[in-house]
Parts: sequence; structure tokens; C-alpha cells
Amino acid sequence: MLGRVFKIASSLFLGCVIFAASGARAEDPDFVTLVGGYFDFNRQKDKGFEGRLEYRFSDRYFIFKPFLTAAYTNTKMGFFGAGVLVDIYLGRRFVVIPSFAPTFYFGGNDKLDLGHPIEFRSQLELAYRFDNRSRLGFAVSHYSNASLGDSNPGTETLSLNYSIPVNIFK
Repeated sequence: MLGRVFKIASSLFLGCVIFAASGARAEDPDFVTLVGGYFDFNRQKDKGFEGRLEYRFSDRYFIFKPFLTAAYTNTKMGFFGAGVLVDIYLGRRFVVIPSFAPTFYFGGNDKLDLGHPIEFRSQLELAYRFDNRSRLGFAVSHYSNASLGDSNPGTETLSLNYSIPVNIFK
């Protein structure tokens, strides 16, 4: 019974995502996104600052937009990778942006070692969209190796994101 409820809820959620994303704003450009966040805020084994730089493409493949990401923490951990995101517009000003990116992880220490060089980052962002198309958002992200390693401690980051349209530099 619970499995059937989960399947129905998942199908409804996916349908809502596809419907909402189908109204994507064609005028949105590529973005350079600057991210600053509180790394390991949940478990607090090796808490610190995470700085991240992303390039978010405007090209769409069905509902997905590709992006590149690179992050580094003051606890000497880093990530770089590529993934996909979906822009879900809630009216003209607000955008919900779920994303997923496989990343290569390096660093780690006695306090927190994520257990495998491949980590998957899933993130949920809520952003405000300004008239010039720039966005200011808050996000929660989770890094996990999906049990590829012997241990899978995972970690989370709470962040403030600012997306700058690339065409602003032209």
C-alpha cells in the first residue's frame, strides 16, 4: 500500500515539475552563480565556509538545463562537476531550482571524510528574480556518495546564491 502511495505521489510531483517547467522563460540567459554557504551545518563534524562558482547554461534539453560547478571549503575539501537543473517559475519573480550534479571530491580529514572520490550533490534553491534577470536565492544542498564507498557520511550546505546574467558583461 505504501509503495503505491509513493508511486502516485512521485508521479504527481513529476507531472507538476514538467508542467511548471514547460512555462520556462525563454529570455533567461546563461548565469554565473556565486555561492557562499555554511558547510556541514547539519551534522557539524567539520563545519566551515563553502565557496562555490557555477556556470548555468540557458540551453534546455526537455526541461533540464546543464551547469558546471566548482566548490572549496575552508576545511580543505573541494568538489567539481557538472549536472542538470530545472527552473520552476512561481509567477514572475520567484524560481524554485532543484538540481543534481555528480562531482569529484578531494580533501577530507579526520573529522569528516566523505568516503569516496565521487559524490552526488542534490540541491533545492528558492530564488528571487530581479528585472535585469539576476537572481538572489537561498539553497540547501546535500553531498552523498550513494554508498559507493565503505562509508557514506554525507554532508549539507546552507547557502546564499547570487546568479548574474552573462549578457550583463557584454
